[in-house]
Parts: sequence; C-alpha cells; structure tokens
Amino acid sequence: MKKKSKLPVLSVLIIIILGFALSWLGLAPVAQAQDEDGPMSDLRFVVVRDYNGKPVRNAAVVLHPVNRKGKQSRGGLELKTDGEGRTNIDGIPYGPLRVQVLAQGFQTFGEDYKIDKAEMEIVVKLKRPGGQYSIYENHGEAKKTDDKKPAEQKPQ
Repeated sequence: MKKKSKLPVLSVLIIIILGFALSWLGLAPVAQAQDEDGPMSDLRFVVVRDYNGKPVRNAAVVLHPVNRKGKQSRGGLELKTDGEGRTNIDGIPYGPLRVQVLAQGFQTFGEDYKIDKAEMEIVVKLKRPGGQYSIYENHGEAKKTDDKKPAEQKPQ
C-alpha cells in the first residue's frame, strides 16, 4: 500500500493563505479610505475634446489621494470612460484629490480638486498635443546668442 504525501495539500494551502494576505494588504488603503467616519462624495467625470466638445472614449481617469501637505499619497484608483466620455465613482471621502486624465492622442491632464459636496461633476477638456520644438529647424529671428559672431573691435 502506497502512503500519500501531505506535501502537495500543504503547499496549496500556503499559496492560498499568502494570496489572501497579499490581496488584503493591497486593498487596505482603499478599505481605510472607505471606513473613515467623514462625509463621502459621489463623483461624476465627463471627458471631452477641448476643440469641439465631443466625448473622449476609453480615457483613463486616475484618482490619487493627497495628504494635508499637498503631497500625493500612496495608492490610487483608475477609471475608464465609456462611449459618452463619462465615468463615475461613489464613496470618495471629502478632502483634496488629484485627478489625472490620460488618453491616446491628447495631452495629459492633471489637477487637484477639493471634494466638499455630496455629489460633484468634473468636466475635463483634453487638448491636442503641442508642437515639438526642434533645434534642426529654422526658427526665424530666434537664434542662439552663441551663434552670433562677436562684433569686430577696431584698434584705438
């Protein structure tokens, strides 16, 4: 009769326990933010093009908590906009919140907001990317001062 080893069962249990512990640690900041006793806000975001007001689909709206010193705290949350450029989240604690919006083909948007109402709608207008500056192109009168020859000095 063969004796079965308990090693595979034990290793599976350890992996499961470690998985739960790591996932709990990763979600701890979000749970702490939602367990605060202060008031909470329901946020709505609308992301549109700056030049024509049309919605931006699939834009990433990234939310970062900001501490009292104005520094970004660890953790954050990413939302995606739908076909109408809208996304929302409920249960955000009052206080400062850093919002970044990223979408392909647009400049990255970033701004801090003071969350102080039960319901807030934030409209973000994304701009087209700015032109690139190249040192190899002729920029008219704007030349470097190094490029100019010094004036010839006349003997006295």
